[in-house]
Amino acid sequence: MFGVVFPNRSFPMDISTFSQIDTFHWILDMNTFVGEAYDQVRELCIFLLNSFTLPADKALAVYIQSPGSPFLFCGAVTLSRPSAVLTLPWPEPGSGGEMRLTASGDAPLSAKIGVSVEDLAALPSLDVSAEKRIERLAMKVGENLFNFMQSFCGVDGSKLVVPMDILDRWFKKFSERAKRDPEYLKGFAF
Repeated sequence: MFGVVFPNRSFPMDISTFSQIDTFHWILDMNTFVGEAYDQVRELCIFLLNSFTLPADKALAVYIQSPGSPFLFCGAVTLSRPSAVLTLPWPEPGSGGEMRLTASGDAPLSAKIGVSVEDLAALPSLDVSAEKRIERLAMKVGENLFNFMQSFCGVDGSKLVVPMDILDRWFKKFSERAKRDPEYLKGFAF
């Protein structure tokens, strides 16, 4: 049906590594995989296996859950996108509500990765991490522009005044630096 790989951390694992909850839901207990260091696992590659046929209107969605927190959607794969490398933005334990306490003899709370078959139309963007990277990039570029403009602005009462050609000057400086230093733009991404 599907397989997963944790880049630089595991060999490919098939569905048998997961506990099947019901026909359409699987859970991987991260305690059995990495113990308490689950938050050090930052990426997961999920892929459909050749023998699995997923209906065109369905997706295999991936969720993560820190101890005591709700599940958080990370992305999905479909027939038209049969594999994906997803970022795992682990929430702080207990960040989604009350921590569930266990008795002293119970197994400790653990982080989990959930996989489920869901309606494609009901899911948010298939690659949440890409959207967040784009949003962070836009914020960093905007911050760069703001800082550049601030160095040229004056004050007229309660208004900031900047030269009319400030955007052209900023864009020229930004473009030239990006051409000179290919690593410059990488500094804008996290």
